[in-house]
Amino acid sequence: MLDLGAYAGLFLSAFVAATLLPMQSEAVLVGLLMTETYPAWTLVAVASAGNILGATVNWGLGRAFMHLETRPWFPVSAEKIEQASVWYRRYGKWSLLMSWMPIIGDPLTLAAGVLREPFPTFLALVAIAKTLRYIVLAATAINLG
Repeated sequence: MLDLGAYAGLFLSAFVAATLLPMQSEAVLVGLLMTETYPAWTLVAVASAGNILGATVNWGLGRAFMHLETRPWFPVSAEKIEQASVWYRRYGKWSLLMSWMPIIGDPLTLAAGVLREPFPTFLALVAIAKTLRYIVLAATAINLG
């Protein structure tokens, strides 16, 4: 049962980290890798799946709820949305390859929804970016550990 709990915790941290809520999943992944109890490829797959699903939530929010952006409880400031939208308009769908980046990545996935990026394109580019990020992080942690 501990194994399932560890994987669920990693998935949840990666999911929340990819939404507009503040959280980091890297420490959870590296911590689990350092125990040498879990296969690295499984941890990378679980973290990637959670992070991709979280980004998909942002895309959906962008598609469905941007009319609520002026509400005080809306989780992203108008300034961050505009900054991400400018970036997205400038570089187009390829900017989603930067969705792994701190600070700008989450608003980029929201902007993709606002600007009506087709879901298959969104999913493919975000999956590449986020999975490569976790692969590089895992490889670095293993090599340094």
